[in-house]
Amino acid sequence: MGIFSAAITKSALKKAIKKKHLTINGTLATTATFIHGGERIALYIPEETTASKTLIFPLKVLFEDDYLAIIYKPAGILVSGNSFKTIANALVQNLKPSTLSDATKPQPVHRLDYATTGILLAGKTSSSIRALNKMFEDKEVAKTYYAVTIGTMNAEGEISTTIDDKPSCSTYSVLASAPSERFGMLNLVQLDPKTGRRHQLRKHLASIGNPILGDKDYGTASLILKGKGMYLHAYSLQFLHPFTEKEMSLTANFPERFRKLFPIDILIK
Repeated sequence: MGIFSAAITKSALKKAIKKKHLTINGTLATTATFIHGGERIALYIPEETTASKTLIFPLKVLFEDDYLAIIYKPAGILVSGNSFKTIANALVQNLKPSTLSDATKPQPVHRLDYATTGILLAGKTSSSIRALNKMFEDKEVAKTYYAVTIGTMNAEGEISTTIDDKPSCSTYSVLASAPSERFGMLNLVQLDPKTGRRHQLRKHLASIGNPILGDKDYGTASLILKGKGMYLHAYSLQFLHPFTEKEMSLTANFPERFRKLFPIDILIK
């Protein structure tokens, strides 16, 4: 890994091997390949391939340059995966092609759940995708989420229960609470994940008895909303642009369903 320390993360390297993008002395590499020293190692990220059909799915672009883009992800669509309808497949039609020499198919560099709304970061060049992946792995991207939770909560706290046998940590602060005939108490909560485990915020809040409103997987069965969506919103990203070195700080407007429960504009400055 030493020769790739500034270019590719361990997880990205494993993906490259699995997708047959890495060769050693001209032969496809495997995870069982042993390196003796002196080999010629090449990493190839293919350019966009022609699809049999095109996904028509307009996205709101919050920021874009030749290296990266920041978009608004609506609820009800996967970020990536085997499905045809994904953010990854919709990026090409919504973003301007990069003019740089290593331009490639735009690719999301982190995930948001199917029902989660908010801000999402994508790379537009091979070097940008690698750099952004490394920044996430090194925890150099600050993310802030907001959720509506059920039940009485402490004003603030830290949750550090393990997820999939891995250490994880999230902090929260309650901005407002309102009594509810059906739910007892609803809270507008600011969330700051310190690690990036799958479904981390949802699992953490459920673990302290305050599941996210509308969470069908980790909520209380009798309190699941039908057709209202999940009240989890990726509000902001802060990071140092890996190429221009500009301080980046962008936010994504809240869905209307949040505004119907709490005066968002007053509570969040």
